[in-house]
Amino acid sequence: MLPPDIPIFPLPNVVLFPNVFLPLHIFEPRYRAMVADALAGDRIIGMVLLQPGWQADYLGRPPVYAIGCAGLITHADALEDGRHNIILRGLEKFRILGEVEPMPARLYRRARIDAIDEPITAAVRDVIRQGRTRLEALLTDNPRIGSTTLSDEDVVNALAQYLDLEPVEKQALLERDGLPSRCQSLIDLLEMKLISARHKTALSRAH
Repeated sequence: MLPPDIPIFPLPNVVLFPNVFLPLHIFEPRYRAMVADALAGDRIIGMVLLQPGWQADYLGRPPVYAIGCAGLITHADALEDGRHNIILRGLEKFRILGEVEPMPARLYRRARIDAIDEPITAAVRDVIRQGRTRLEALLTDNPRIGSTTLSDEDVVNALAQYLDLEPVEKQALLERDGLPSRCQSLIDLLEMKLISARHKTALSRAH
């Protein structure tokens, strides 16, 4: 159960997924303060992706995508100069309802949120099990997928986070309505990339 408002950590190239781990190096003063407050409280931080054009107002409040994923700080190393190395574990998706007006003493952003549940039923598990088989076939150069002890649903989220995809592609996967839809979208995306790569190879050989 997520609290009704949480600190948000907007980044231009990071998307967090439920039950996946994310290492982060915290060095900006506002996010040092955010981590310090989180560690003193419930240890929850909401990861959100910055929308295109964020460079013009990075130090302010540039627009972010409305769907993010909350993470729990499971490990934190405080460095001597105030920086932190932390590890987040994805908890649950959320939708931003609006931002909390900043307090004078607070440098970072907070948002009012609604948690988005993605229930795992027996029917969902059956669909994801079949999807995992297809993902393993598409990713034959990564034998760890087949041998990992992760559950089928965690494999889908881990691939969505860790594969070399564009941030907006990962955001689109996060926003899919439920795990079966995310799994199928990931399969479709990888099949499209495979076809594109084969087409480029064929063109290069033709020349």
